[in-house]
Parts: sequence; C-alpha cells; structure tokens
Amino acid sequence: MTASSRTEAWPESEVRKVTAAVRKRMKNSLAVHDLGFQVERVEHGRAIFRMRVTHRHRQIHGVVHGGILATLADTVAAIAAFTTAPRGTEIATIEMKINFLEAVHGGVVRAEGRVLRTGRNFVVAECEIHNEDGSMVAKALLTFGAVSDRVAAQLKKIK
Repeated sequence: MTASSRTEAWPESEVRKVTAAVRKRMKNSLAVHDLGFQVERVEHGRAIFRMRVTHRHRQIHGVVHGGILATLADTVAAIAAFTTAPRGTEIATIEMKINFLEAVHGGVVRAEGRVLRTGRNFVVAECEIHNEDGSMVAKALLTFGAVSDRVAAQLKKIK
C-alpha cells in the first residue's frame, strides 16, 4: 500500500458507483445479510452503514449484543479502509479496540467508518456508532494489514 491523503475526494458520480458496487458485494456476505447491515454511502476513506435493531440483535438483557456492534464497526471500517488501498490489495483486520458507551435498546443505529492513515502495509481507521438521537453508543479503533500474496492466492481459491 502507499500513503494516502485524507483529503482526497471522489466526484459524486464515483461515490454513487462505488456505493452501488459495495451494496451488490455485501449481498454475497451472509453475515452482513443475516445481521441486516445496510450500506448507506461509500466514498474515499469513509463508509456509512445502518442497522435496524431487531430481536436477533439482542442479548439476554434486551439490548444489542456488543459482538453485533463490534461486527458492524469492523465491517464499516474495513470498507472505508479498502477504498484507500491500491486496486487488487486484500486487507484483513489485525487489531480492533472498541469502547461501548451506551446500551442500544432498539431503533436504527448508524455506523461511520473513517480512515485515519493509510501507509505502505497498514490502514488505521475508526468507527463511531450512533443511536437515532445522535448519541454515540460505541467507538472503535482498527488496524488493517495488507494480506500477503500467498494468503491472497488461498483466498481466491475459496471464492
């Protein structure tokens, strides 16, 4: 990977094209489909998803399970990170830290992932998840690494 400027912006036509492509690609992910993640917008270094909270997201105390929010944060930040990686580069999460700030009882949550820095081998991103009222319910910091050619070749066999 090469260093990338945080200020690089895509024209709106490119944003619409990439957002549509990500929506199509996400339909192939059973995890994303089963958890009900919806792609709202994807642009260079940024991705926004929504999730309508349903019974399947709740743990025994009636609030959204932290693992669901962590999966949402990882997914959104990975998409944002992928937009800054050179074409053909596979990336994988190598570190994630998440703070759960408030319980989520229902409604729709909105997750926004932003790239903080793209380097030669790593992308560092963050993700904030907010309730409908705008309150932040979780904040994550993630690091993604470029996948080696050997691992990328194995992944292509699986696909």
